[in-house]
Amino acid sequence: MIMDIKNVSCGYGSKIIVKNISLGVKSGEILCILGPNGVGKTTFFKSILGFLKLKSGEILIDNENIQSWSRKKLAMTMGYVPQSHTTPFPFTVIDVVVMGRTSHLGITASPTKRDVKIAENNMAMLGISYLKDKIYTEISGGEKQMVLIARALTQEPDLLIMDEPTSNLDFGNQVRVLRQISRLAKKGLAIIMTSHFPDHAFLCSTQVALFQKHNNFIIGNPDDIVTEKNLKMAYGINVKIITTNLNDGSEIKSCIPLLEN
Repeated sequence: MIMDIKNVSCGYGSKIIVKNISLGVKSGEILCILGPNGVGKTTFFKSILGFLKLKSGEILIDNENIQSWSRKKLAMTMGYVPQSHTTPFPFTVIDVVVMGRTSHLGITASPTKRDVKIAENNMAMLGISYLKDKIYTEISGGEKQMVLIARALTQEPDLLIMDEPTSNLDFGNQVRVLRQISRLAKKGLAIIMTSHFPDHAFLCSTQVALFQKHNNFIIGNPDDIVTEKNLKMAYGINVKIITTNLNDGSEIKSCIPLLEN
């Protein structure tokens, strides 16, 4: 699976938020989108998912323009993990996760044992089987985020779009989610994710897109994009990039914000 985003501009009404963005992601790759608040990352996601009509440009999956696709075909191809989700109904967690099978079912069809098993397997993979019978509205924010990831995986998509998948998660669960994201990519899933933590780009992404103010946009591999200069331009703070040598001979980079101007 290959997604090509070509010269896309998007926004609300007559206001363009993101202008002339071009990028691509294919099976097994993780594209991490970084940038400060208010530069259009969520607007860009909504446009990819078809929630907002493009102002210009096109989005192709395997050379097909997805603007002509049905909602069902889009849902069977792309899974979406939002920043947050609330429901007024006291569904159990397993019911919420099984909802990921909706696009695979007929209008009046009920989930089968196979659908439930797919949901249970994804919960087990994420380590949240213990939540199965709990009421979704009564679990913690971090647990809800893990449930939303399980629901998206239950769609069995080719592309997973994740809007800040580690939001509301403690440090340990952040690492667990990033580990699962890496594993999913190794299984062939294409992943586009946003993050407020540049370190995440070093930990699991194959390429990085940095959204900046005034419609500035750069894309490339993590080492070339996540630099002290680029982070200063994007976030307006001084950052130090540290390289740590690991026992196996490999290296890992991390970003240290500096409090002084």
